[in-house]
Amino acid sequence: MNAELCKRALEKVGDPNILVNIVSRRVRQLLSGSGGLSRPQVAHNPNMDATDIALLEIAEGKIVWEFPEAEEAGAPAEKPRRRTRRS
Repeated sequence: MNAELCKRALEKVGDPNILVNIVSRRVRQLLSGSGGLSRPQVAHNPNMDATDIALLEIAEGKIVWEFPEAEEAGAPAEKPRRRTRRS
């Protein structure tokens, strides 16, 4: 993995945990080998692996992502209350 590409991609995303998720999903797409999603969106060197290609795509703004709204993420569901027996 190219450290310079990693730094550039992290500047775009901001959160390293989110960057890992985006890169891993994109690498799976690139390695799947079927359809338009498996083609790199950037000009790349034949010596680059799928991780470097994904990082370059993020650094150059070729991949977009959305953060879920707080409402969409959902609040934790309330646990159902247990009924107690009265003697």
